[in-house]
Amino acid sequence: MDKGAIRRRLAVGLALLTASGALAVAVPAQAHAAPTRCEGRKVKTYPFSTGTLYVYKRGGHVCVITLPKDPGRSQWMKASVQAYRAHAVTDEGRRTRRAGPVTVHAGQRCVWVKGRVGRGSVSKGWILC
Repeated sequence: MDKGAIRRRLAVGLALLTASGALAVAVPAQAHAAPTRCEGRKVKTYPFSTGTLYVYKRGGHVCVITLPKDPGRSQWMKASVQAYRAHAVTDEGRRTRRAGPVTVHAGQRCVWVKGRVGRGSVSKGWILC
């Protein structure tokens, strides 16, 4: 190989190394962003007239998220979870794609979950005991 070919290969290798290093630095910054989904396994699904409430569990944590049947248009949404003898954790307001995720540490306690999209809603009490 002549010196020009060696230099070109070194330049390409250096460019790839630099790009991979930049990605390695950028990925952890994205990992600290707000979660867009619940962690753990899906344990309950509660469909209702205007959407669906999903309940996830991981260890002692319970997470809920509400998704509309008609995403994309702004409407009132709510996702709420409350561990027994604790305050409810709620995310509500005008949304286009989802409400939540909201997570509570329940341990072995029962939880009450609620979801709302527009006029439709669901409320399931003292589950996952």
